[in-house]
Amino acid sequence: MHVLRTHTSRPLALLACRYSSTAASPRHTFVVWAPDSTDPGALARRLAVRPQHLVRARELQARGMLLTGGSMRAPEAIVPGASADAQNAFVGSTMVFAGSSLEEVRAVIESDLYYTSGVWDKEKLVILPYFPALPWPKN
Repeated sequence: MHVLRTHTSRPLALLACRYSSTAASPRHTFVVWAPDSTDPGALARRLAVRPQHLVRARELQARGMLLTGGSMRAPEAIVPGASADAQNAFVGSTMVFAGSSLEEVRAVIESDLYYTSGVWDKEKLVILPYFPALPWPKN
């Protein structure tokens, strides 16, 4: 469904809550699915910018915006004795954000090194409001 693709979809903006500048914006939860590009250089790009990507992710987490995130791998990545190639069979990233709007989360994603360097497939990026049925576990 086209409206799920937030990079070009303006209908998603209609889902974002609008509040006056004097009222505090409520925080909403958003889930992000960012599939990796599938060209031959995608893995090399991912590995090259990964350290800087993780520094920024930790900063977003410290600010309370990024609740959790990580890489998605192909099923063969967890097979006992898997080769290094199988272990590095990245297929994308998933993240859960707290933010005031879809636009705010989209701006964070679009400024990420994985986005700007072409690790993530911009045409398949999905950002959606998320309503958890269960509370987050306490650590």
